[in-house]
Amino acid sequence: MPAIERCSSIRVFKDSFIRMPNVRLRQLQKIYPSRGKNPAFEAVKSIDLEIRDREFMVLVGPSGCGKTSVLRMIAGLEEITGGDISIGECVVNQVPPKDRDIAMVFQNYALYPHMTVFENMAFGLKLRKLPKQEIAERVQDAAKTLEIEDLLDRKPKALSGGQRQRVAVGRAIVRNPQVFLFDEPLSNLDAKTRVTTRAEISKLHGRLDATMIYVTHDQVEAMTMGDRICVMNEGKIMQTAAPLDLYNSPDNLFVAGFIGSPPMNFVQGRIENSDSCLSFVQDNRNGNSIRVPLTEKLEAIARPYLEQEVILGIRPEGVRCENVSESEAVSAPIEIDVVEPMGSETMLYLRTNDTSLAARASSDAKFKVNQSIRVAFDLEKIHLFDPHTEKAIR
Repeated sequence: MPAIERCSSIRVFKDSFIRMPNVRLRQLQKIYPSRGKNPAFEAVKSIDLEIRDREFMVLVGPSGCGKTSVLRMIAGLEEITGGDISIGECVVNQVPPKDRDIAMVFQNYALYPHMTVFENMAFGLKLRKLPKQEIAERVQDAAKTLEIEDLLDRKPKALSGGQRQRVAVGRAIVRNPQVFLFDEPLSNLDAKTRVTTRAEISKLHGRLDATMIYVTHDQVEAMTMGDRICVMNEGKIMQTAAPLDLYNSPDNLFVAGFIGSPPMNFVQGRIENSDSCLSFVQDNRNGNSIRVPLTEKLEAIARPYLEQEVILGIRPEGVRCENVSESEAVSAPIEIDVVEPMGSETMLYLRTNDTSLAARASSDAKFKVNQSIRVAFDLEKIHLFDPHTEKAIR
């Protein structure tokens, strides 16, 4: 593989037969300097990330985790403090945004209100001084792809939020960039439009066969759209993996609690040796223990933690509340705090003295607030975490 070069422009590599990871971040760092009484702030803490050619990568995390700073540094809109960004074969740290062969779709759409849809989509091409005929063909092709051909003569004020978003995406498509960057593009849309628009963006990725990097704080968006997801927190990458791998095998407590809605249940207790097998035990103040026997697989990884504190994690679908026998129950009866009928299912929020649990039940389940019920855990869906390192025990 040829060495990464520092380039003043990456356009010369557009039609290269050499395929490389499209975007690489190496020890990327961003420190915002102190201002007045505000001290310097390290928003991105020397991260490494590789976005593959033609991949749909989602950066997700809570507000302030550094994901938008990463996106803006890739775009060249934010200066980097340390590390390298490479696109194709070029390190682009010093390459101006216009020469990085990327297109960015902003949260607020950034449409010119005095221009028509056609003029908004064509504006960047006119700045490049492309022939009028080529501009018209590119705009018409993008409008057809996005099904906004009948909107080309309208101005943004005459469009709905979803239509404005399509125009913003169309303005990016006409440039035929190497990389598309999306900065929380659906956050201003209503719930129904968000669902339809995220499906449209996913289909668009398939049609364009382009590299896309998408920033969101919404983990449902991340799970439904990304080929891979990079979960960030406090300027660090917590885990990068395919959506189901994140959901089923989280590396740490943060990922386990952030990915999934409702989030994973956590119960703090210890590993005990009882009845010739290892069990997870939490003693409640009322003397009723949560006791969970471990499978052979969990026993093998939990044995070094014998008589030590651990955190048990289990997702709501792993907590069974219906037709639970006394021998299956993990504790004495637990009371129901909240019942949420969702149509396709019923969400239950349960309480015992020291622990709250979320559980999924069938849509026709008959439960009432303050009702005492037995609860069983699916032993194949249990995760264990070290309370000190917060890492998964494997």
